[in-house]
Amino acid sequence: MTISQWFIFFLILQVIHFAGTWKLYVKAGRKAWEAAVPVYNAVVLMKIINRPWWWVILLFIPIINLIMIPVVWVETIRSFGRNTTTDTVLVLVTLGFYIYYVNYMLDVNYIEDRDLKPRTATGEWVSSILFAIVAATLVHTYFIQPYVIPTSSLEKTLLVGDFLFVSKFHYGARTPMTTIAAPMVHDTLPVVKTKSYLKKPQLPYFRLPGFQNIKRNDIVVFSWPVDTVEQFFVKTDRKIRKPIDKKSNYVKRCVGIPGDTLRIINGYVHINGKKTVLPDRAKPQFFYTVTTKNPVDRQLAAKYNLKEFRAVYGVPANYWDDPKVQNYLNGKMRLLHEVSRDSATVNAAGFISRDAMNRLKISQVNNKININLTEEQAEKLRKDSNVISVEKFNYSPDKDVFPHSPLYNWSIDNFGPIYIPEESKTINLNVKNLPLYKRIITEYEGNTLQVKGNQVIINGQVANTYTFKQNYYWMMGDNRHNSEDARIWGYVPEDHIVGKPVFIWMSIDGINDGIKNWKVRWDRVFTTVGGSGEPVSYFKYFLILIAIWIGYSQFKKYKKKKA
Repeated sequence: MTISQWFIFFLILQVIHFAGTWKLYVKAGRKAWEAAVPVYNAVVLMKIINRPWWWVILLFIPIINLIMIPVVWVETIRSFGRNTTTDTVLVLVTLGFYIYYVNYMLDVNYIEDRDLKPRTATGEWVSSILFAIVAATLVHTYFIQPYVIPTSSLEKTLLVGDFLFVSKFHYGARTPMTTIAAPMVHDTLPVVKTKSYLKKPQLPYFRLPGFQNIKRNDIVVFSWPVDTVEQFFVKTDRKIRKPIDKKSNYVKRCVGIPGDTLRIINGYVHINGKKTVLPDRAKPQFFYTVTTKNPVDRQLAAKYNLKEFRAVYGVPANYWDDPKVQNYLNGKMRLLHEVSRDSATVNAAGFISRDAMNRLKISQVNNKININLTEEQAEKLRKDSNVISVEKFNYSPDKDVFPHSPLYNWSIDNFGPIYIPEESKTINLNVKNLPLYKRIITEYEGNTLQVKGNQVIINGQVANTYTFKQNYYWMMGDNRHNSEDARIWGYVPEDHIVGKPVFIWMSIDGINDGIKNWKVRWDRVFTTVGGSGEPVSYFKYFLILIAIWIGYSQFKKYKKKKA
């Protein structure tokens, strides 16, 4: 909905409110016209129902107002003596229109000094739950949001199983655009696994002022621009279009900000012609082809703390359909990547033990394995007596790389140069550079686009230039060869920015392997995401503060008893 449409909708609501409540305003000792003045009528209504004026603010906050408006309906009829369960049910199921019946058909009296305390334990419980949800939703939406790291794209800096607090106020909180949605959940309702929101109506994008801008190399949480999956991490052919604030959340490092020119050379990011210097906590990783004298095994992996590896194993043709081989490959090797029956090889993410190789007559091809390494790990491996060579892997040009055009022969390792758009800046536009900005022009900034010969036509007019309406960012993972990021789907618009991760409050190794395999990484609990040097855990200080608080509380109780 446009701003004009929202304004008309708001005025219609005011007319509906006035028509259904003006007699009740009069019975409460107010003037009839007070029910007709927008916002002021809500302030007056709070006085009538004996509730604080700041409830009015809650009525205008998306999602929270879905809870507060029904509460105000109930409070309104109870202020005029309609206290039964039947009255409460009727006002809720009629979406407030039961108030019309009370207003015009019943001879009710205003109860000025109404007891606001719930009359039953159930009522008190419901009231407490509602306002706990309101408070939690406010904090979640405008201040701090919890987030868990699901993938290894920022491995070494953030690990799979890190539980984060994401600040909304650093970059300024994005106000909800989806007006009708379940509070405290994202795009899916738990248990029932259905959509948690309605696509319409939508509010225009708006962001509260923050106290810092996104800087190069900040780690940022954002709404995945190309998200069409019904549920994150659940494979399905069904694709849906989601509102911006209901798209799946991603976390990456912002390597390029608006106005930058970015280029990737042999996997390393260059900004405005200079190679990026990352913070010392950032450990870029690449796949290296490691050739060894003897087959690589788990001992080597443990020695150098290797986490991600891909090895090629040969399977004898006459063993290919052997149930023992199939069971092993499909069971033990859950991360099987691809199988080629013609060459009788398996490209797998993981090691096959030497015992299993001997038993199943499976062999590691040429004693080669691709291992995801930091530069430091690669140097250590080169010095190992079992290692012949360690060579950095370079990916070839790929049609799946942004901008997915034959005009750009780029790979994830050699990419660009590419300009990162800045709000209000104008570029020359032609059919050659159009693939870089096509999605911005159509999807993110809402224009129509046609190409006729060598002419670019935007909103029915021939366009030789284009002026950007918002800022854009370039987000990449530190795990450069195992990260789906901007190199695949392009720019991240400013209206997709969610917040800044600031704190790791829990970290669990093996988070995706079942609860029995969970191990708490105590050295990462209560550590900061930013900063230099090795992360320092503040967990023990937190425990000390809790102990002091408990001791002080007990001491106060003891003193009170003595008195």
